[in-house]
This record gives sequence, C-alpha cells and structure tokens, in this order.
Amino acid sequence: MQVQAATKEFAMVAGEASGDLLASLLIDALRTRRPDLRITGIGGPHMRARGFDAMWPSEKLAVRGYIEVLPHLRELLAIRRELGDRLLARRPDVFIGIDAPDFNFGVEERLKVAGIPTIHFVSPSFWAWRAKKVEKLKRSADHVLCIFPFEPELLAQHGVSASYVGHPLASVIPMEPDKLGARRRLGLPEQGEIVAVLPGSRNSEIQQLAARFFAAARLMLQKRPGLVFAVPAVPYLQEQITRIAQSAGLGDRVRIFKGEPHDVLAACDVALVASGTATLETALFKRPMVIAYHMNWISYWMMQGKQLQPWVGLPNILCREFVVPELLQHKATPQALADGVLRWLDLRESAPETIAALEQRFTELHKTLQRDTASLASDAIEKILAR
Repeated sequence: MQVQAATKEFAMVAGEASGDLLASLLIDALRTRRPDLRITGIGGPHMRARGFDAMWPSEKLAVRGYIEVLPHLRELLAIRRELGDRLLARRPDVFIGIDAPDFNFGVEERLKVAGIPTIHFVSPSFWAWRAKKVEKLKRSADHVLCIFPFEPELLAQHGVSASYVGHPLASVIPMEPDKLGARRRLGLPEQGEIVAVLPGSRNSEIQQLAARFFAAARLMLQKRPGLVFAVPAVPYLQEQITRIAQSAGLGDRVRIFKGEPHDVLAACDVALVASGTATLETALFKRPMVIAYHMNWISYWMMQGKQLQPWVGLPNILCREFVVPELLQHKATPQALADGVLRWLDLRESAPETIAALEQRFTELHKTLQRDTASLASDAIEKILAR
C-alpha cells in the first residue's frame, strides 16, 4: 500500500507486558505506511523504543482481580479521567485500546461519544466468561481487531464490527523453535533438562504465585537434582522475583533473566506458567506445560460465577479440551505443581509419542493463528480513518 502523506496522531493504551508487545508490533506496521506518525498514550518499553510518547508507563495498569485492584482503584480512575481529558483536548485521529478492557472501555466510550474513532485490539473473552462484557464493548469500540478466528462471527451476532487479524505472536514465534540456539544465547547448559518458570507479569501475580512456583522447584530438585530453572522476569519485577527465589534456597539451580520470555521458552523442556498470554506463548513454542493461578479468594469466587467454560488456560480453550493440566486456587499447591511438571519430564522418557502428539496439536494451533497480523490490523485501521 502506498505510504500516506498526511501526518496523523494516534492514541494507544497498553496495560501490561503482553499488551506492550502487541502494540509494538502494530506500531511497526503503522509506521511503514505513516513514517511520521505520532503516537501517544500509555505504554511500555517496547512501545517507547519505537518513539511512543508515554504519558504513563503501562505498569500502572498491570493489576488483575476484583479485590487486588482496590488499593489502586483511586489512582487508576484518576489516570483514566486525566487521559480522557488530554485526548479530548488533543483529538487524535483514532484511539486504539490494546486489551485491558476494564480500563480501556471507559476511555473508548468517552472518546467515541465525542466523535473520535475507537478501535479495540483483542476482544475480551466474553465467550469464556463475563458474557455481559460484549455489551460494554459495543458501546465503546467502533471496530474490534480479533486475534482468534471464531470471534468476528460471534461479535457480529451482537452487532459489533470486527476483523480477524490473527495473533501477532504466531508470526513472531518460529514454527520450529531453536532450543540449542536459545540455550547458547542465555548461557544455559546445552545438555540436561530445563524447566521454564513464569510466575506472571503483574505485581499481584508475583505476590501470589512466585513463592509457590519456587517451592515447587525445590520439590522437583529432590527427584531430579540436575534440573535447571529459567525464569524470565519483567524488568520492574526482577528484583522482587530474585528475592523470592533466593528465599526458596534454589541457589545456582535457578537463573533469572531480564526481559522477554521467548528465549527461555525456546530453551526449556517443560514450563510452569501463570494463566494468561504466556500460556499461549508456551503453546506456540510447542512446550508441555502446567498452568496455574492463585488469587484473593473473594476475587476467585466472583470470577468462578462468571465462567462459561471448563477451561481457563488459552491452549485448552482453543483446543476445546484439557490438553495440559490446570491447577487453580487451592489446587495450586507446591506439591501438585511439582508433580505436574515432573509428569511431563517422565513422559519425555517413557512415552515420547505423547509429547509428540501435544507438539503436533500446538503446531496446528500455531498455523491457525498465523496471519500477517500487523498488516491486517493496520488495513482495518486505515479503513476506519477513511470513514
């Protein structure tokens, strides 16, 4: 497509590490068409590295759960109000909310009423839980960019305009990960078993999950003393994660890396992962995993009442069955987590065909999600602008 001449200003909000990565890929595509594009809002390090003007860092929005958000609610509402005021004054050509529906819908609805086009990138999982969310989405977004192929048809039934653009990560993650190359880049042993430990990208997740995950690692070492644990840490949480790992007494059996999880997932044999986008990343790297989550019991109780499917982890939701185990809330004990990971490691030796079948399932999923997401998304945005 021909590069557009007119200078435009877009506004974006990405609320956590996964949204920051998605937004950065979109920014790359948008700039191929509009090199002088100005983009402002709320974003993380990937976005800022691409010239994004961040009014606030995305970490401010990285909170999940009903009870967990309460200590931050006053600040979040103040940020949302001030952001809306600034954007109404600046009147960007379009606003793009990257996931984070609880924050972004309020901004989008306010801007939409004022005549500013609004796009939401990543449909909320109304088909899995919180079914009423789709009505809020309809009021908030002029168009939705969907990352799963079945979503546009479902949204159309509710009168919501949407496009399937594929999942950006499916184009970034190689179909056949280079395990040896990743281990060399990270300085990990080329031989031996490596377990990836991903306790989350939010402070509340680290508080709830990190100690459990590292306690599970200690139990695993009792059965397999040669194990090495690799932990990718969001930069602002690295010190906290390191402190918890040290308290667990893992010594040099745990390696903590600053930054993205992709090399760690490529390097590992199996992963222990907090429920969220990281579970899909793990599946795209074709790695067996144990999915776990623990949160404030009131938040968990409230979420249980809104769940529409038996699965929580994205790989299971997309495959429509429990292809990997989920250990949630009271089931997420260190012993159960350790047993789940060790079971996968045992299967690598005793039943490699089981691992091969899972890898094939994940490969099929990868192919389904692999599209030229950045270009398709920017095409849809250009059509909104053309209106």
